[in-house]
Amino acid sequence: MSVLPLDPGSSEPPFEQLRRQVATRAAAGELAPGTRLPTVRGLAEQLGVAVNTVARAYRELETDGVVVTEGRRGTFVASSAEAGSDEAGRAAAAYAATARRLGLGLPDALRLVEREWPR
Repeated sequence: MSVLPLDPGSSEPPFEQLRRQVATRAAAGELAPGTRLPTVRGLAEQLGVAVNTVARAYRELETDGVVVTEGRRGTFVASSAEAGSDEAGRAAAAYAATARRLGLGLPDALRLVEREWPR
């Protein structure tokens, strides 16, 4: 599995850039379930970042159900990587219901999401 370079000039922290990249690629099917991710040390060296940066991204991906760590065997894309999109769908439905209850129209609700997205 190859990883695209991180943007050192981005306001987004490197661990989040890596987490987002892997999660997006897994959800899109670009990283098939069972794909083995590089070791933490190997990927840190490849990207020129601290080992803890990669370790944090992997931990968050595991918490989100995108990857599974199998001890010394390594870290793999989970077979249920699409579970994250189910969770996102539930969150979107809850937000839409709340926005409607508060009397917001779609343009206003989207504007709020866009305002919060970079945070």
